[in-house]
Amino acid sequence: MNQFLDAVKTRRSIYGINKETKISVDRIEKIVKEAVLHTPSSFNSQSARVVVLFDEQHDKLWDLTKETLRKVVPAGNFAPTEEKMASFRSGRGTVLFFEDQDVIKGLQEQFALYADNFPVWSEQASGMLQFVIWTALAAEGVGASLQHYNPLIDEQVAKEWNVPASWKLIAQLPFGGIAAEPGEKQFAPLESRLKVFK
Repeated sequence: MNQFLDAVKTRRSIYGINKETKISVDRIEKIVKEAVLHTPSSFNSQSARVVVLFDEQHDKLWDLTKETLRKVVPAGNFAPTEEKMASFRSGRGTVLFFEDQDVIKGLQEQFALYADNFPVWSEQASGMLQFVIWTALAAEGVGASLQHYNPLIDEQVAKEWNVPASWKLIAQLPFGGIAAEPGEKQFAPLESRLKVFK
């Protein structure tokens, strides 16, 4: 238990990343595979879908995202956006998280009583998978931060990496070696966030 909680505490949003990871591409791939296999999902739906991009493929994603944002962010204000995209691109890879809408629709049809809940439960399952992969990478000394440039980049991502139409993009996790440590974490008072009854 202490090991698990230590790993949870280690996970932070790391924005200063580089291409020098402490662990190999194969090790990162193994972590993602184990997480996809063992992260729980409602009704055991296993609706999560993941694409992992390394090196040039990763760079391509953030170049694509930058050019997409260039169309919607005013030119005079684009410098901070460009800088942020460059910081993500400086990493080693990105995990793309999707949820398969065909699986969700199938469950809605099979269990009509819970139809409205399945999209919500799908998002919850995706959140758990994001947390598992992010925490597992952090435990191995790999920095990452969770990003959400969907739906702006959905169409380009689907086309570039031949993603099935039923896969809905949920989040992006750029990762890499830790080039800059995060600042001190601030916590809201626990008393306002937790109730215990004995």
